[in-house]
Amino acid sequence: MPELPEVETVRRGLNELVKGKTVRNVIVRVPKMITTGADDFVKVLQQQTLDHVERRGKFLLLYFDKGAVLSHLRMEGKYFLQQQGQPWNKHVHVIFQFTDQTELCYQDVRKFGTFSYYTGSDILNSPSLTKLGMEPTEEDFDETVFYQKLQKAKTNIKTALLNQKIVAGLGNIYVDEVLFKARIHPLSKANQLNCDEAKALRLAIIETMQKAIAARGTTIRTYENAFGENGTYQNELLVYGKAGQPCPNCGMPIEKIKVGGRGTHFCPHCQKVKQ
Repeated sequence: MPELPEVETVRRGLNELVKGKTVRNVIVRVPKMITTGADDFVKVLQQQTLDHVERRGKFLLLYFDKGAVLSHLRMEGKYFLQQQGQPWNKHVHVIFQFTDQTELCYQDVRKFGTFSYYTGSDILNSPSLTKLGMEPTEEDFDETVFYQKLQKAKTNIKTALLNQKIVAGLGNIYVDEVLFKARIHPLSKANQLNCDEAKALRLAIIETMQKAIAARGTTIRTYENAFGENGTYQNELLVYGKAGQPCPNCGMPIEKIKVGGRGTHFCPHCQKVKQ
């Protein structure tokens, strides 16, 4: 599933590829993916110009003249630009056709991705966005608020970080990585972390997100950016996907367990459970 670094990379690509283009037509091949209604979605976007694309957590916000589209890639969604008239494969489900004879195609093997249209600035009041936690950046990620939210969490720290209500954008891969860097066991109770541990975790999250964005994200299976390029951060992963391999810190084998149904990687020596 694309996480924050991958979605941010897609956002930057879309701004470079389609910013300023005017929609001539929209083709929706799988109507259920348009949560606000496929027919209205097609009608309202015609002749609107794409002003810019923003990101909040794992969501893309495509701002047009009169409103905005909220796009979630879910498991395997991806965008690519091509010339109109080229064939669409069976996994292309939404096509934005522009007046310059190019088209932005949304491809999604599992059909889990969603689109919603909002008038004016209503998109910022979307339930999907209002429930999100802080962005993991130096400017937005408040250390005190983070610690206070952890103190109120009743789950283990991995589940708390995947929740999206504390920090926005983290997924399975990056949670494993940041917990390892902060030397916190994924099963440790979130509300048992002290101030220093929360501070170390915050710094690990910010650092990891910045490095992953710089590397254009992580490609484990199918992720590609809007230019069809793979990410490279998979070459820098320390524990994710490395069960049985030696810990880069102490040399003990990395272990893999299930936490909340998610495959979870950690070092049993460097990361001790804190109940």
